[in-house]
Amino acid sequence: MTLRSLLDVPAPAKLNLFLHIVGRRADGYHLLQSPFVLIDWADTLHFERRDDGRIARHDLGVVLPSDDLCLRAAHALQAASGTTLGVDISIAKQLPAGAGMGGGSSDAATVLLALNRLWGLDWPRERLLALGATLGADVPFFVGGRNAFVEGIGEKLTPIELPRQWYAVVKPAEGLSTKEIFEHPLLKRDTSAIVLGSPAEDKVVAEFSAGYGCNDMQPPAQDRCNDVAQALSFLERRYGNSRMTGSGSAVFARAGTGDRPLATFSEAELPEGWVGRMCRSLEHHPLVGWARD
Repeated sequence: MTLRSLLDVPAPAKLNLFLHIVGRRADGYHLLQSPFVLIDWADTLHFERRDDGRIARHDLGVVLPSDDLCLRAAHALQAASGTTLGVDISIAKQLPAGAGMGGGSSDAATVLLALNRLWGLDWPRERLLALGATLGADVPFFVGGRNAFVEGIGEKLTPIELPRQWYAVVKPAEGLSTKEIFEHPLLKRDTSAIVLGSPAEDKVVAEFSAGYGCNDMQPPAQDRCNDVAQALSFLERRYGNSRMTGSGSAVFARAGTGDRPLATFSEAELPEGWVGRMCRSLEHHPLVGWARD
């Protein structure tokens, strides 16, 4: 049966449980190691197939840049597949920009996975991963569909099993530029690398969700944006732990593994312009079955 539309398609955010910069390539790209975990804070996208080959985006609320990753992903897949079909993409943004939660990359991955189905391409995941890597460093993770230990410049994914967990996530009003953080003199670029596959792997993976490591981008971000330090302090007082995700400015705290979080907060407690919510980790991406392994 030919699909005409796909509605209410999620694009979930991610958190970096830690983020270590372990070196730098000759071309200047930084090499990282980081466990990425999917959470249930998500954007929602709707897709309507077009037969005229045109690709259009419709913003349901927040106005996005004219050439955002969603449009780039759709055009890239259309060109690579040679399809004559097009699509209307409507986006209801819920994830904050400049947060380090992968919102734009997740939207692009959802576009690739959804159009793979809507256009009847039936590409295997490996082929979508390769295309996603040309769009952005975080896109392959979301296409991969599973919580993963991410290495290199984001292209090497090792799926990992993490316990379901609650996270308190807070995003200050100010966003941060990833480029600016990477160029900051306080950025540590030589953290010792972890070797997965050793006899201690299970122990290392268990520690990922129990506060292991650090975010090497956090000191530069705190130096650049005082709100990051304030948000970390807000969560530290309530949960006894806090850490920045990605290049910021969003921060998170582990808030328990039971049916209910250890403690909650309301957005009314946050300064004006800040956003936040209680989130639950996901065992896998909601669209994990939308591409062949």
